[in-house]
Amino acid sequence: MPRPAPRPESLAERPLPLFAADEASAVAAIPPGTLPSYLRDHRRRLRSRFLEGGAAAMPDYELLELILFGAIPRADVKPLARALMDRFGGLAGVITAPPGQLLQIEGVGETVLTALKLAEAVALRLTRARVLNRPVISSWEALLDYCHTAMAHREVEQARILYLDRKNCLIADEETGQGTVDHVPLYPREVLKRALELQASALILVHNHPSGDPTPSAQDIALTEKIRQGAEALSLTLHDHLVIGKEREFSFRAEGLL
Repeated sequence: MPRPAPRPESLAERPLPLFAADEASAVAAIPPGTLPSYLRDHRRRLRSRFLEGGAAAMPDYELLELILFGAIPRADVKPLARALMDRFGGLAGVITAPPGQLLQIEGVGETVLTALKLAEAVALRLTRARVLNRPVISSWEALLDYCHTAMAHREVEQARILYLDRKNCLIADEETGQGTVDHVPLYPREVLKRALELQASALILVHNHPSGDPTPSAQDIALTEKIRQGAEALSLTLHDHLVIGKEREFSFRAEGLL
């Protein structure tokens, strides 16, 4: 008879129109090819400030406006930017918000959604590039930036494993699953099996807490110890387990739990 699967542990081509329906309503009152002078001036000022001073010269809602300019070229995007910031709590929350929730905001259609998700993808690619194939231990801040970008604003728990080679360079970053608001399934045996397949020498566990508080649960601690023991038996090193909150992270290594 086949062996039952192990129970998971858990850690507590038609062309599109230029505008989607909601976005079209936002520009319907403005004749094609025209833009009021005050909007032209506003957009010009924001672009100039960004090009001259960079992102540091601008608050988050103005950076969001710049993203929206390309998606909605003939309307005042400030109200939409404000509505998005209010709903999702900040620029990072807007960019990483689930598509279904973004589409619930009046004025957000496929064009705006694409612009926001593109910004998220670019940010993730950039932060990941700073750690891929580089010694993780000496690039720790870059690794934390990547983990926060990828996971801090998720609304459900997500677990990922970072596999390292003998020089502690990142050779694989794999998401093992997504769960609910307070737990995610994780199979220790599968994590260690994958490490052997990749010929990894070490690994780092990472998961997020959608509540924002990265304090690990008793279940988190017990599961980490189980994986540590299994890794040790296979001559693998568990460098750390990072729990990512919205504003900060919890490191098992730094807190003496590894």
